[in-house]
Amino acid sequence: MHSSSPIDPAQLPPLLLIDDHVELRDQMKWGLKPCYMIYEADCRQKALELVQKEQIALVTLDLGLPPDEDGAKEGLLLLEQMLAIHPLVKVIVITGNQDQANALRAVQLGAYDFLEKPVDLEVLKIVLQRANYLTGLEQENRKLVAREESRGFPEIIGSSPAMAKVFDTIRRVAGSDVSILIVGESGTGKELVARAIHQQSHRKEGPFIAINCGAIPETLLESELFGHEKGAFTGAHLQRKGRIESAQGGTLFLDEIAELSPALQVKLLRVLQEHSIERVGGRVPIQVDTRVLAATNADIQLAMKEGRFREDLYYRLNTVTIPVPPLRERGVDILVIAKYLLQQFAEEVKKKISGFSTEAMMALEQYPWPGNVRELENRVRRAVTLSDHARITPDDLDLAEPSGTRESPTLREARDAVEKKAIEQALAKTGGNITKAATLLDVSRPTLHDLISRHHIKK
Repeated sequence: MHSSSPIDPAQLPPLLLIDDHVELRDQMKWGLKPCYMIYEADCRQKALELVQKEQIALVTLDLGLPPDEDGAKEGLLLLEQMLAIHPLVKVIVITGNQDQANALRAVQLGAYDFLEKPVDLEVLKIVLQRANYLTGLEQENRKLVAREESRGFPEIIGSSPAMAKVFDTIRRVAGSDVSILIVGESGTGKELVARAIHQQSHRKEGPFIAINCGAIPETLLESELFGHEKGAFTGAHLQRKGRIESAQGGTLFLDEIAELSPALQVKLLRVLQEHSIERVGGRVPIQVDTRVLAATNADIQLAMKEGRFREDLYYRLNTVTIPVPPLRERGVDILVIAKYLLQQFAEEVKKKISGFSTEAMMALEQYPWPGNVRELENRVRRAVTLSDHARITPDDLDLAEPSGTRESPTLREARDAVEKKAIEQALAKTGGNITKAATLLDVSRPTLHDLISRHHIKK
């Protein structure tokens, strides 16, 4: 039986220990060396040089640095400078138990967390593991955004297996002119899917025209869709093209299609069959070359059963169905999307917000998201607008404190949380492939199966 080869230190996450007491650095280095590539600094200048040179993402910082060993001025200045160089750096502040005010000030400035002296090495390991996991998530987020932009899905963020299926279907159907029915709860991003299909199609140079059939009064909807001739009805002073005609050479997206009245369903069926329309008050057929994509959040099967939606129209619209999953079923996507939105909104309002607190991330994951991505977007925008913290809290998001949390979790709870997140992340990265995920996590397949079962993780 041969032993596994030692890990190359260069492959370990870089960690910078900043403390002017060499014996304290040695103590931490001894405990952390197996897990991290350790760098050391005893003053502000040396620390800044290392952060710039080595792209360090994890830091422990004693605020009492020369020439202000008994105060926190130098340490707080260094914290601000590090965050200016590398906004995503995770700084764990080490503080004396009489100096909580400066520790809290550091967290307000953007520190990830703080620990009191004497430092419990096992607790520090857990905090560093969490910080390193978040760093990995942020890096994945950036790669994902860049990758989806190059693939032609710049507006849809997601790497979960559920979204991978959506992306695959978009690629398969985009090249043809078949009719697509996009189904999913309100706020899941059905219009974004329709836009992605348009952008991937040969019609991408043509217009993309969207209309919400449930948002326009029935008396106006026919004119909105088909247009009207001058004098067709009271107030029709000019001839006007409708949305269908405006989508000539491009794509027409009909959202909430189940809201169409029976009379308009008949007219739309005729458009799909004959590729022509007649404006309201008109007699001359107008040829239209447009691809129709439809969406609904209603149970369309029930609507057909109850006679509210025509079966022949359903089959015309539904050559292919694309189900868009609700946010609560998208696993790691919740945090990835939230982080992306946070960066976007913080830049818009020129605010220095470095991320979400650990409690906020847990609250985001535990909340059921009945309003889906739209609700997530609204809550993050509100939090960025109203928050005066460097890290967004559950209160900023108007979410309840996550269940099962105390002032500080037990060591077992903290370990379990990190272990569960690491497994979920590995499964997401490998599309649920147990063998590949086990390789990533450096455990055997039976062990991974046991861990999945113990943590109640959905495969």
